[in-house]
Amino acid sequence: MPTALRGGTETYWRCWGKGAPRVLMLHCSLAHSGAWEGLASRLRLSCVAFDAPGHGRSGPLNPAMDYQVQCLLVAEDFVAKRRMDVIGHSFGATVALRLAAERPDSVRRLVLIEPVLFAAARGTDAFEAHGAAIRPYVEALEAGDARLAAQRFTAMWGTGVNWSDMRKAHRDALAAQIRVIPAQNGALFEDNARMLAAGRLEAIAAPTLLLAGAVSPAIVHAIQDVLEARMPQTQRVVIAGAGHMAPITHPGPVANAVRGFLGP
Repeated sequence: MPTALRGGTETYWRCWGKGAPRVLMLHCSLAHSGAWEGLASRLRLSCVAFDAPGHGRSGPLNPAMDYQVQCLLVAEDFVAKRRMDVIGHSFGATVALRLAAERPDSVRRLVLIEPVLFAAARGTDAFEAHGAAIRPYVEALEAGDARLAAQRFTAMWGTGVNWSDMRKAHRDALAAQIRVIPAQNGALFEDNARMLAAGRLEAIAAPTLLLAGAVSPAIVHAIQDVLEARMPQTQRVVIAGAGHMAPITHPGPVANAVRGFLGP
């Protein structure tokens, strides 16, 4: 698959289907474009996904730039010449949401799979519970123990595979990438992009599918409550038995929901 400078970052991407890509897919943190294989192969649409900066085969984080902005610039490069459907998962979904707000003419339909815009849930019991739940991960990170931080983070937000059952190469990669997570805090917890400012979500014109796993953390559903209330054209689907990594663990049901929403 190709590698080139996209949006200022050396970027690797892969494609599924034939012809010009119709769907842009933005993966979650600590993953890479290959995480979309199960879903993309079932959609039967022409799709493209790139490795986010600091992930997979793409270039590193730019320390002089807000991380979400760096990801957004790469995404903008892919939609610069055509209007596309955009699917985002977790942090990738927050980039997709911002893309729809800042490049409305480039996004036809929007699929947000558990966008982790935590600031949307601030003031709720779910936000407080999430803060308590992530404290052990934060403590490991503050202590400089990247491996333990990655283990604790993936226990909350991973596919359910035990740390000890992962291949050593996978554990090493997760530990090396864990510094990406605090680089996202400004966008996710402080809303430095002002996505929650008055009128910002209400102005998003793209029809939007909000998708979540039934057994995902409560904060996921609290965030989606806010998005559903404020965005003008939303549908909401909950995948039975799935958690946060539904596109990987439950690609069939996710594909059915997405395909029905995107249409032919």
